[in-house]
Amino acid sequence: MTDLTAAGSRTLPQRTHPISPIARALTALPGIAVGAIALGASIGSKIGAVVPLAIAAVVGLLVLIAATGYLSWTRLTYWFDDDGDLRIDSGVVTRQERRLQLSRLQTVDIVRPFVVRLFGLSEVRIEVAGDGESRAILQYLTEADADALRTDLLTRAAAHHADTTAPREAIDSIGEEHLIATVPNGRLAISLLLRGATVGLVLLTVLVIAVTVLQAGPAALIVVLITGGFPLLSLVGEYVKYHDFTIAESRDGLRLRHGLTQTQSQTVPPGRVQAIELMSPLLWHRRNWVRVNLNIAGVGVTTDSNGQSVVESVLVPVAPRDEALRIVARVLPGVDLDAIELTGVPETARWRAPFQWRRLAAGNDDHVFITRRGWLTHRLAVIPHARTQSVRVQQGPWEKRLGLASMHVDSTRGPVTIAAYLRPAAQAREMAEQQAVRAEIARRSDG
Repeated sequence: MTDLTAAGSRTLPQRTHPISPIARALTALPGIAVGAIALGASIGSKIGAVVPLAIAAVVGLLVLIAATGYLSWTRLTYWFDDDGDLRIDSGVVTRQERRLQLSRLQTVDIVRPFVVRLFGLSEVRIEVAGDGESRAILQYLTEADADALRTDLLTRAAAHHADTTAPREAIDSIGEEHLIATVPNGRLAISLLLRGATVGLVLLTVLVIAVTVLQAGPAALIVVLITGGFPLLSLVGEYVKYHDFTIAESRDGLRLRHGLTQTQSQTVPPGRVQAIELMSPLLWHRRNWVRVNLNIAGVGVTTDSNGQSVVESVLVPVAPRDEALRIVARVLPGVDLDAIELTGVPETARWRAPFQWRRLAAGNDDHVFITRRGWLTHRLAVIPHARTQSVRVQQGPWEKRLGLASMHVDSTRGPVTIAAYLRPAAQAREMAEQQAVRAEIARRSDG
């Protein structure tokens, strides 16, 4: 990376690492292998050359992907322009030059898939606010260059917001961080096993295996074990994803690092968190454990290196509630969730929600609006007033008959839902009007 001496300085066009085409081809190897085996089984058996045909298919597809990747690599360059914004020039047949305005920078994440890590490379994901193509992915840079690029981007973004050139001290300190929490791998494993969904899937798998063996005999057990193993694979996949989960605090926000086969470094920037939820499944209650989910502006849905949609929404996969509240306080400074008084719902709500009506509650202070719900899985949702996008009141036929209604506070897309369910209808409308006023006042104060 070019040394940064001024946040508005222009840099020369740079390329990603020369090994990137080979690394990209190898990341596709598992999918190619599955396709080659299927091809060899269907066609190769007819000509008596299953294995040679499968190997030829794998090699041919790898070469094709690497060659295509090489052409893309030769036509991809990135640099910082005179305004300090990031430019990316790419495209083989159709040329495209993108400008990412760093004044609208949301996050810069570093992802290291297993195969790519073997080459000492990293993938840099850059997210800016806005509709359309707000994400840019650079595949791949050395780990040192990826870290330097992230620091460079965050420093330039900070300089944009400050409307001045970042001093050398800011550049040096923006990458500094100190550890504030870790998630022990043993606790993570136990938490995944104690989830209601996991217990239900395991019981269902046992039932399917028992019924199959009784009806079709032991010969069908192999097939059932393979298909019944999907719950286990899902469980292992989540453990692998959040393995060695650490949370560190830096000048640009909270740094989340996790992953066993694919390591990921994500930054939760200050001021970008739209809503927070503390979630506790039934079997976590005795241990007083919670998971903290987030709605983050512009980072609700991402794609992984294989192009699959991934929801980036977890601040802490599992933690004791007191520890989780201390971490939440770093994201929402000055907010004490336990100090906010919550009001419940009338007894008539038991006819609409017989099991959880005693848990339904809502409240607010000068900074946030908070709701509580859930019978088996407890959920506490929080949204800062300034992050309120809209408010609405809903009333179904049953609620109307009972004189009840629900008030919803809309946030950006993500796993967190903020709703004050089954309030008296007049109270729900009054709460909506008051929240709209609080949101307007808070936005003016932030501005």
